[in-house]
Amino acid sequence: MSSRGLTRHLTLALAAASLFGLTAASAAGASTSASPARASTAARVQATQELAVLWSAKTAHEAPNAGSPQVAVVAPRRPITGAETTLPVLARSIAADGTWWLQVMLPGRPDGLIGWITQSGTRPAVTPWRITLNLGARRVTVYNDGTRVRSFRAVVGKPSTPTPTGRFFVEEVVQMQPGAPGGPFALALSARSNALQEFEGGPGQIGMHGRDNLGGTLGAAESHGCVRLGTPAIDWLAARIDDGTPVTISAH
Repeated sequence: MSSRGLTRHLTLALAAASLFGLTAASAAGASTSASPARASTAARVQATQELAVLWSAKTAHEAPNAGSPQVAVVAPRRPITGAETTLPVLARSIAADGTWWLQVMLPGRPDGLIGWITQSGTRPAVTPWRITLNLGARRVTVYNDGTRVRSFRAVVGKPSTPTPTGRFFVEEVVQMQPGAPGGPFALALSARSNALQEFEGGPGQIGMHGRDNLGGTLGAAESHGCVRLGTPAIDWLAARIDDGTPVTISAH
């Protein structure tokens, strides 16, 4: 999210406690390790991601046809910040009647849900950002325009409440109140915990957030499923990452 985009997000006292699987018992660990990639050896991924920003609620279908089974109904605004819902676009199709359809990634359960929505009532956008998380290495890597630019050590889910793997995206970027658990920022992901159907009144949503009033040793597996980063790392991400940014979580 750009610096100017960050100002539109609300400050919420209980966002981390209500929506993200957190573990409050861990001790604070070592400082964040941020590793800029060298241009000569930088890994490359897809340079940009097409996005669809919703102007109105959308019904997602299994196929690009209004008569196909419904997959989900997606609200035009995100529940925490009120930001516009922004979905990664995977494919396009035009129906016999001339209606354009978009295959998009969807938030919520089951993880990895995709569906088709009509293009009308959306506006196009694009992000050059992409995030990967290697659970084995316990490291978050950030790409811009296809080139690796940063890498951060992270706290990931413990064996009983693992961080889910798959293809997800950032639903919204949340600025926390000073001292709130998981602050100072959180990237609320489209992923949901497979071990916790709800957590402290929330939907078991997976977040990538800070360690304020939570602690945790960077490089350890000891959370309830969320991904904790050091303050410099989450500050860096919150200042740059857009809603809709793809996030791939792999076991290795």
